[in-house]
Formats: sequence, C-alpha cells, structure tokens
Amino acid sequence: MIRKTLKKTTKSEKLKAFIKKAKVPREFLAANRKMISRGAVLGIFIAAIPMPMQMAAVLLFMPLFRFNVPIALAMCWLSNPITMPPMYYMEYELGSFMLGIKAQPVELTLEWFSNNMADIFIPLYFGTFIFAVVSSISAYWTVNHFWKSSVYKDKKKHRKDR
Repeated sequence: MIRKTLKKTTKSEKLKAFIKKAKVPREFLAANRKMISRGAVLGIFIAAIPMPMQMAAVLLFMPLFRFNVPIALAMCWLSNPITMPPMYYMEYELGSFMLGIKAQPVELTLEWFSNNMADIFIPLYFGTFIFAVVSSISAYWTVNHFWKSSVYKDKKKHRKDR
C-alpha cells in the first residue's frame, strides 16, 4: 500500500512543478525499492547518533550516495525530543555493557551531563554505533521484505483477476 502511495505521489503535477521550480534532481525523489531502502538506512543511522542538526547531516550525504531524500529526512524525525532520552539512555547502557564498564546512574539535567560527559562519552558513542548499525540493517531488511511482498501480492492478484 505504501509502495502504491509513493508511486502515485511521484506522478503528482504539484510535485513535478515544485521539483522544477526548486531544481531538485529527480534521482533524489525516486520511489523505487533501492532508493527507499537506502533513504531509510541513512535516515535511521543518523537518527541514532546523538548530535545536533541531523537533517543537515542527511543532506551532506547527497553528493556521496543516491537515496530518497524525503524518506531519509523523515527517518531522522524518529529521534525527536520525546524519543531522544530513552533512545540515548539505551545506547549508553548498551555501550557500557559491551565495553564492560559499570554504567553510572543518569540524571536528566544539563549539570549532570556537563559534569559526567567525559565518563559517558565513549560508552554512549560505542553503543550508538552498534545501535545505529543494527537498526539500519533491520530497516533495510524490513523495507525490502515488505516491498517485495507487496509486489508479489500485486502480481498474484493480477494473475487471479485475469
């Protein structure tokens, strides 16, 4: 269903007019399986990294890789002010566990973070790397799986209707 919606959206006259006016390269808006899955991978990978301006980081990858930019930007929104604290806490705990370091009790205050940044930096970013890689691979597999199953169902329905 999402596949069909994306295909319809790319054929929209309003979108074509916007693309022409903004001079956006068409390949960054392609709605095929490879471009959508690449956009999901990049967006989720960057969303997992604790840093400011994640959407700008996605745009910095445009010259290096071909991916669906709107999907990548939307995936960055997975880390929003509501989801950031539990996600980064989970990444810190994962990094502490993997490195064999005893995790410190965390307080959600700027004073605590400024006083303990040196102690939590390495476990946080090690856990972030592991979490980002695993979640990106999972996103790639999920998008491909559902896209292929959608195509298979459509072909099966088309054969049945004939």
